[in-house]
Amino acid sequence: MPKRSRLGQLAGLIAAGLVVCAPAAPSSAVPAASPVIMQAGTVHEVPSQAPPGPVLDPAETDKANSQETKNKIIAGVIAVVLLGLVVLGRRARSKKKKS
Repeated sequence: MPKRSRLGQLAGLIAAGLVVCAPAAPSSAVPAASPVIMQAGTVHEVPSQAPPGPVLDPAETDKANSQETKNKIIAGVIAVVLLGLVVLGRRARSKKKKS
């Protein structure tokens, strides 16, 4: 089978694209649609100003901040205790290894 040149490949791709993108011929069995005239029944009023966003209660914000701070302190204390256990374990192992 002979190799096709790039120009031949490009021409084939363009032809395939035209076939895929070409609109279908209108069928004579389907009658043409008549234009539809629509009337506006009601006019909706557009609000002049958007409603305000959520209202934040300062008391709830302070409570959430204090809870977050408490959680951070608890996590810090746990981290320090675990670090202490690791340091003590390594020290005990090194003393045991020396003797």
